[in-house]
Amino acid sequence: MDSYRSLLLLTELASEETLSQRELSRRLGIALGLVNSYLKNLVAKGYVRIASFPRNRYGYLLTPQGIAEKSRLAYQHLSYFTSLYKITRQDYLDLFRRLHASGVRSVSFCGVDEVAEIAYLSLRETGLELAAVMDDDHEGESFFDTRVSSLEQGLAGEGRRIVITSVKRGDILSAELLRRGVEEREILRTGSSTVPERRHGNSLPNNDVGKAR
Repeated sequence: MDSYRSLLLLTELASEETLSQRELSRRLGIALGLVNSYLKNLVAKGYVRIASFPRNRYGYLLTPQGIAEKSRLAYQHLSYFTSLYKITRQDYLDLFRRLHASGVRSVSFCGVDEVAEIAYLSLRETGLELAAVMDDDHEGESFFDTRVSSLEQGLAGEGRRIVITSVKRGDILSAELLRRGVEEREILRTGSSTVPERRHGNSLPNNDVGKAR
């Protein structure tokens, strides 16, 4: 996380704008005190220099070493996110394939962010239908060809498996679904989902997605 925030700061400073700590805090969604701490560290390492401007204003500029460090961090995180994408895509694909094999034909997504988009790409490779997408924070928006509904609206439909499609808010969304009366076995998450497995025509519970019987 530290190196990622450093990359975000260095990327902002690479522009030709003169940015204050307050402006950096606003753009990156990082507390002002934290921005100050990161900048001090980057200045100490020689990646950033402080420039003074009229009216006692200060700006932060990348040094040649800072430009090289930005490139290094960008490559490092690109490799990381590429690996994360591949793993997440495969995890959802495995989950959806097992659901389909168990007799499930439609699922709902709960949570809209980059992970939900990855989940959707995996869903399209299976025979499952996306019945609904719910997220109170994105209600009314479009998710591919589906309108995002509130949790209340999404849960009003017919009973179906609900797949958590947000890593950042996964715990919060799961807790909210439980609070609204959704059974725990109906809430599925990659890596720790409860997926039924069919044997000789009967559906039996399987408490570990990652294990085959």
